[in-house]
Amino acid sequence: MRDGTAHRRRTRTAGALLSALALLTAATGCGGSAENAESPDKTSVSATADRVEPLADPAKPQLPVTVGSSDGKKVTVRAAERIVPLSGSLSEIVFTLGLGDRVVARDITATFAQAEKLPVVTRNHDVSAESVLSLKPDLVLAETTTGPDEAMEQIRDAGVPVLVVDPALGLDDVGPRIQAVADALGVPADGKRLTQRSEDRIAAVRKAIPAHEEHPRVAFLYLRGSASVYLIGGRGSGATSLLEAAGAVDAGAESGLEKDFTTITTEALAQAAPDAILVMTKGLESVGGIDGLVKIPGVAQTPAGMERRVVSIEDGVLLNYGPRTDEVLKSIVDQLYGDAK
Repeated sequence: MRDGTAHRRRTRTAGALLSALALLTAATGCGGSAENAESPDKTSVSATADRVEPLADPAKPQLPVTVGSSDGKKVTVRAAERIVPLSGSLSEIVFTLGLGDRVVARDITATFAQAEKLPVVTRNHDVSAESVLSLKPDLVLAETTTGPDEAMEQIRDAGVPVLVVDPALGLDDVGPRIQAVADALGVPADGKRLTQRSEDRIAAVRKAIPAHEEHPRVAFLYLRGSASVYLIGGRGSGATSLLEAAGAVDAGAESGLEKDFTTITTEALAQAAPDAILVMTKGLESVGGIDGLVKIPGVAQTPAGMERRVVSIEDGVLLNYGPRTDEVLKSIVDQLYGDAK
C-alpha cells in the first residue's frame, strides 16, 4: 500500500524535486552558455519531439461517474468540459486521450507544444487557488504531491471535484495512472486503449535494445547550477525503473544510496563509479553543458566524466511515466548504445 508516513515523505520529496525541475524548465536565461559548451565526445541530446500523440477517434466522456481518489475520497465527476490538470504528466494523459480541447489551464511543468499557450495556474509549482477558480473548472486533476494543502482545500470548498492520483515512480505506474484519469473523464475504454498502446511501445523499445555483455552503470544527477544544487539519485529517485528497462544499472541506487537524492560528493561519485551520467537537458545547461558538468568535484574522475558520456533528456518528460515513456526510453537506449548499432 502507498498510504502512511513513509510514503508521504517520499512523495513530498518527489514533489520538491518536481518543483525545482519546473523552475529550470521555466527559466529563460540559465542556459545561455551551454549551447556553446557542448562536446561531440560520446554526448548527445534527446531528440524527442515535445508533442503528444492523441488517440485516433477518441471517445466522448460518458458522465457522471464516481471514482476513487488516492486521498481516500470518492469523487463524482458530472462534467468534464473545463479540466485543470495540476501536473505536466496528468496534462499529457488528458491530451493523449484526445481531450486536450477541454483543458483550460496548465501546471508550469506541462511544456509540450499542445499545452504551451494555456494559462499557468501555479507559482513555482505551488497551486494558485485563485487562478484555478477564476477559470471555473468542472474538474481538477492533482497528484499526492500537489500543494499547498490550503490551496487544494480552497478549491474543494468551492465545490470543484478534485481527483488525486498517485505519483509516478516507475514503469509499473504508466497503466494505472492512465486508467485513473480515463475513468474519471468517463472514457474507460480509451484508457485501456492508451494503456495498451503505451505498454506495447515500451515493450518494442526494450526488445530492440542492442545486444551487450556489460550493463552500463548510469548515475542520475539532478543539477541546478543557478542555485548551486547538485544531487545524485538513489533508490526512489524515479530513474531506476527507466535505467533498468534500458539494460543499465542505476549506479546511485546500486552503490547504496538509500535516500531519493543525496548531495553530490567526490566519495559518492567514486562509490557509484558511473559509466554514463543521466541528466535533464535544462539541468545540464544550467551548469554550462558538458564542460561545466565535469568541473563538479568528482565527476571528471568517474569513467563517465573521463569519457564525457552523458545522456540528456528533456526536463518535462523524463520522469512522467506516461504515454511518451517509450520515447524517453528509446532516447536513453539510443544515447547509451549508439555505437553498438
